[in-house]
Amino acid sequence: MTDIVIRRRATLLAAAGILAAPAILRAQSLPVLRVGNQKGGIRSLLEASGQARDLPFRIEWSEFPAAAPLLEALNAGALDVGSQGDLAFLGVYANGAPIRAVGATRAEARSQAILVPGDSPIRSLADLRGRKVAANRGGWGQYLVRAALKDAGIDPAEVTQAALGPMDAALAFRSGSVDAWAIWEPYVAIEVESFGARVLRDGTGLTPTVSLTSVHVDTLKDKRPLLQEFLVRQQRGWDWARGNVPAFARSTSALTRIPEPLLRRAYENQATKAVPVDAALVAELQQASDQAVQFGVLSRAISVAEAFDTSFTLAAR
Repeated sequence: MTDIVIRRRATLLAAAGILAAPAILRAQSLPVLRVGNQKGGIRSLLEASGQARDLPFRIEWSEFPAAAPLLEALNAGALDVGSQGDLAFLGVYANGAPIRAVGATRAEARSQAILVPGDSPIRSLADLRGRKVAANRGGWGQYLVRAALKDAGIDPAEVTQAALGPMDAALAFRSGSVDAWAIWEPYVAIEVESFGARVLRDGTGLTPTVSLTSVHVDTLKDKRPLLQEFLVRQQRGWDWARGNVPAFARSTSALTRIPEPLLRRAYENQATKAVPVDAALVAELQQASDQAVQFGVLSRAISVAEAFDTSFTLAAR
């Protein structure tokens, strides 16, 4: 390579660096929103839908395997915002965490279900008497089991509940260590389509199936405009996702390694949409919260209204 070619390449690289520098400096000067993400969650939604582009702030993503560690980080002030199931949020709030809910999405209640193996003799909720059911403690799974038993008039003392998170519960369910499993999508799709499980009872009529966007209270004081924009971007993302299920499934599959067909089934079953945090939603979750105390899902009775900041707005529908 001649000296002239070397000098020419060096000049081109320097010019490229000069052109890139303003963009880098602009990105570094933007305010930062620290967002907790459960793998395949909000990050996948915003990126697949294009809502992560041209943000007036920079997102610092932190990945979590489940809601519990995400809420621990939020409680500690290590995050500004994250998303999790309604009861997971309310359980941590009930224990005194300095967090508030500012946004909400709702999935179809059928996306939660109590599963049994395909060859199981269990055909009704009554057949769960004397059996062992896996469910996560303090969240949707535990609540769904108790709500289903109450609806069927079954004494919960007649059913053994094994407190297991999704990963451990999946292993226990497939090995036969438990007889049933209360879980949500995309695990429902995975077990039914890949392992031949049956839905014994889904959450229809039993659970709100609401997920909440929650924030540390300091974020409400320091980053309110960023939160407003973040919530609007989420709403647009969910609007896009409902009409572009294959593209959303393809994007999330690349992140999670869950096969696209299973994610398509899960997303179609969920039909998730952003919903306003209004008086009707607060009243619905208050009723679920009161019931959750009776079920032992929450540690104490709370005022759900005090756990929410209802000042953020979404686009009218």
